Amino acid sequence: MIMGFLNSISYVAAAFHTLAAVVVISALLVVFVRNIVHSVLWLAVCFVSLAGVFLTLNADFIAAVQVMVYAGAVCIMVVFGIMLIRRRDMGETNLFNGQTVAAAGVTALVIMLSGFLSFKVGSVTSPAPVPADTVGNIATLLLSKYVIPFEVAALLLLVALVGAVFLAKEVKADADSDS
Repeated sequence: MIMGFLNSISYVAAAFHTLAAVVVISALLVVFVRNIVHSVLWLAVCFVSLAGVFLTLNADFIAAVQVMVYAGAVCIMVVFGIMLIRRRDMGETNLFNGQTVAAAGVTALVIMLSGFLSFKVGSVTSPAPVPADTVGNIATLLLSKYVIPFEVAALLLLVALVGAVFLAKEVKADADSDS
């Protein structure tokens, strides 16, 4: 019985580390790939892999939200933004700027600080067990106590989407009149 438990822990740990490596590699590819469409595709891979990390941590609701909101909606919004811009040459759209050295320094500092803090804190576990029906509890709260903020956030996102499309069409119309 104990051996089976240890084997299941090792599979979860292996899955966690594999998915974490995929998250880091795909995040690097988001930044370093020259084609912006490929960059968005790697961003979707990063988001889906992060949802897998959440699943290994028994956070099923957060994993589902990660896939629906980020891998679905955010990536589609970025693709729509790219389609509305319509650049002639999409191959060289994700160009580098001159701040690579500063970005590398900040990244190294964040990695060192994160490593220091993770070794200093060690393992943090919650004293209370995770409830069995987290999704049901969240749904009950969202549709009862927090229904007004939930609907306001949805309306705000809709207004932002309509405004972004309106602004993109205005920019495109100005670009067509300049030609």
